[in-house]
Amino acid sequence: MKNSKNRIVLYIVYILLGAVLFALGLSETVDEFWSGLGSGLLCVAVLQLFRMLRMNKNEEYRERVETGYTDERNRFIRGKAWAWAGYMFIIIAAVAVIVLKVMGQELLSMAASGAMCLVLVLYWVSYYILSKKY
Repeated sequence: MKNSKNRIVLYIVYILLGAVLFALGLSETVDEFWSGLGSGLLCVAVLQLFRMLRMNKNEEYRERVETGYTDERNRFIRGKAWAWAGYMFIIIAAVAVIVLKVMGQELLSMAASGAMCLVLVLYWVSYYILSKKY
């Protein structure tokens, strides 16, 4: 229960931060990036706060959500989804590197190449750590 109270406080802080960023963007004190970030933060925090309050009030809903997070089938599917997302990212980044290079967009091509290399390095480091652990 203490953890849920901490989360509720955290979501309220996120709501306030999002509202401040959004208001500063409307008053043109900051640019639209920060306004968009604030509105996104505000929306997500409100939805999470409502979800947390519903979990606190409805035991059946909480059990269903917790089962969804801890169920082996769902964990397997989440792992597979991450793997597919990683594979697709590498393929899309590789195609983007070639297409951007052909289009003469050197900087964007290098950025896509760097992102692709970073993901591959993270994969190999993770693989090494996990192979030692399991």
